[in-house]
Amino acid sequence: MKLSADLQAFAARIGHEFEQPELLLRALTHASISTPTRPDNQRLEFLGDRVLGLVMAEALLAADGTATEGQLAPRYNALVRKETCAAVAHAAGVGEVLKLGRSEMMSGGRRKEALLGDAIEAVIAAVYLDAGFEAARAMVLRLWDARIGAVAEDARDAKTALQEWAQARGMPPPAYSETEREGPDHQPVFTVEVRLASGQSERARAGSKRQAEQAAAKALLARVEGTDD
Repeated sequence: MKLSADLQAFAARIGHEFEQPELLLRALTHASISTPTRPDNQRLEFLGDRVLGLVMAEALLAADGTATEGQLAPRYNALVRKETCAAVAHAAGVGEVLKLGRSEMMSGGRRKEALLGDAIEAVIAAVYLDAGFEAARAMVLRLWDARIGAVAEDARDAKTALQEWAQARGMPPPAYSETEREGPDHQPVFTVEVRLASGQSERARAGSKRQAEQAAAKALLARVEGTDD
């Protein structure tokens, strides 16, 4: 088969010329439009997640020869979590070429974090199956390059860091509550409050509840850590 012009352009953006172009088409096919003769990308996403993990682990070891496992693990998690995968997918233009069913398209599927993150992992698997590990590794390093170089010394997610801060002081885990939801169903905006047993709290707004929780936790962590100084 021959790739359409938009898929050829996408392949050029990620820097890989496919010997088996059907693999790329499958990687970009969501379950909402799959058929018995046109499988979706879920199996590829499963494989791509593992390939990504190995590449990131290798890259982190190479980048810092003195880091302990305790330092490497949060950096690794920051690089492979769904939010990061979705951001990489967005930068590569995955949303523009995703194959979606009409209902998924109408509900904003091209912008959904979960769909974008799954699709970029499926693309990694497609490259791996098409040309082997080295080709997949090279593509991942190109797409993740800036993020690998900038990953924080302590890249724990904010919710984990805030919970550890609270537990170290004998407090129960922080409590999260959704205080407001605005916008249409296909593009909601959530407001979430996080509160400590000590009474300190922060709020944040984002396009997903998970992102809002992370943002609120980050804001509260910055405030309470400032009181430790």
